[in-house]
Amino acid sequence: MSSVTMQAVRFHDYGGPEMLVLEQVARPQPQADQVLIRVLAAGVNPADWQMRAGLYKEFAPLPLPWTPGLEASGIVEAAGAGVTTLQRGQEVYGLVNGAYAEYAVAPVSDVRPKPGHLTFEQAATVPMGALTAWQALVEDAGVQPGQRVLVHGAAGGVGHFAVQLARWKGAHVIGTASEGNIVFVRSLGAENVIDYGAVPFETVVRDVDVVVDTVGGETLDRSWQILRPGGILVSVAAQVSQEQAEAHGVKAKTSTRAPAEKLSQITELLESKQITPVVGAVFSLAEARQAHELSQTGHGRGRIVLLTA
Repeated sequence: MSSVTMQAVRFHDYGGPEMLVLEQVARPQPQADQVLIRVLAAGVNPADWQMRAGLYKEFAPLPLPWTPGLEASGIVEAAGAGVTTLQRGQEVYGLVNGAYAEYAVAPVSDVRPKPGHLTFEQAATVPMGALTAWQALVEDAGVQPGQRVLVHGAAGGVGHFAVQLARWKGAHVIGTASEGNIVFVRSLGAENVIDYGAVPFETVVRDVDVVVDTVGGETLDRSWQILRPGGILVSVAAQVSQEQAEAHGVKAKTSTRAPAEKLSQITELLESKQITPVVGAVFSLAEARQAHELSQTGHGRGRIVLLTA
């Protein structure tokens, strides 16, 4: 067992942001088909604080203490047995558990070479948001050219990728966002952006083919009525009601993220600049508590990032 240590953010019990502590822990070692990554940037996802708060503990209890983090970018420090596609010193990004740390291990299948034009901060924001948007739009909704697609929370970590992917597919994109993000969402390719604080979206939009919901709650409830007959509502934020879908003559799907293998297609889109990641607020590892406090507000632009160096 290696005696080499590193800094990592952990929580020893479920609770609020104050449960996050920065500690010295043993550096992990890559097993077969894994790489050890020197993490330079980690994405902060809503799932991180939801796990910390214990929202999933009844059906998915964590082995405490737990290091949060689901995505990261960095440099390959070492490769386990059987790894042939990546090598030491290579810049990478991908799905990385325990990413709030100076080092983390990941299956080589969950990691891809980092596009050269992206910063580590940008790359760290991609995997969870882009894969979730891909699953919702491409796999579940099957968006086609010319369709009208409404994206709720269009400025957020998933929403800003959903807007760009829908445009890549040739759809007419409508987004909902706060007043301060309207220009930003237009810059992503949305033809129409609705300030949800100023006007109820259901009063100005109807007959859309696809709704991608990243918000849940009453936003989802008010979305049924704006779909055309036979349209589809895909939510990444809540369980959808098949009864409601049937009552409105539409389809509905609760969506999760696409498998890691789709990162290859995401990488191609990044390299051809069909999609561009957006970094939100940036914090240090020591400021993980503040990062979670901000994430819990549910507002912001792009993805919050933790820098480990």
